[in-house]
Amino acid sequence: MRIALLEDDTLLAKVIRNWLVSAGHDCQIYGKGHTLIRMLGRETFDLIIIDWMLPDISGIEVLRWIREHINWRIPVLFITARDSEADIVQALNEGADDYMTKPVKQLETLARLNALGRRALPQDEEQGVLEFGNYKFDLDTYTAYLNGAPVELTRKEFELAFFLFRSGGRILSRGHILESVWGQNPELNTRTVDTHVSRIRHKLDLRPKHGWQLKAIYQHGYRLEKFET
Repeated sequence: MRIALLEDDTLLAKVIRNWLVSAGHDCQIYGKGHTLIRMLGRETFDLIIIDWMLPDISGIEVLRWIREHINWRIPVLFITARDSEADIVQALNEGADDYMTKPVKQLETLARLNALGRRALPQDEEQGVLEFGNYKFDLDTYTAYLNGAPVELTRKEFELAFFLFRSGGRILSRGHILESVWGQNPELNTRTVDTHVSRIRHKLDLRPKHGWQLKAIYQHGYRLEKFET
């Protein structure tokens, strides 16, 4: 998962980031609430970890902004020293998905994050074959089908197409797509994403008549939308 960590304790932030990276996640650290909010205006994440007490605004204010301005329910985990029942209830009522009090332990933190990530995914990838209306993806053979007919895609085009369908309805930044599909590769740039998106839009004929539209979001990225007739 691509995770944003809002934590002003530099040492703790590095420790948590190391836990996440060692578990195969990507983690970006932010020390102030306003910095994360600005980043969320142009980047996307799979999950957000928030501390309550920050040097500029509170974590609760950041949470409120997320729930008011992000048009899909991104999982949010609070990790904070505030441990009263009233604080926990407030955070959950404001829209947090889980709440942990410091000090936190590595294995429990990773387990809670994985649980939130599983609940956020629309389908279980272990099924092998997943269907999205007229489209079907065979994860064992890396074959995509449109109306039952196989579509010739490269391995990377298949991975990109499946990632877009799996994230249907979400705005995905080019950076998010690049990291999720290609991994951390400094030799690639966002033009790679645009080129591959153009190819799969054409090959999969992503148009309303097939139930899906792939839209470019200005200065941000892409969103695959289910088309309702």
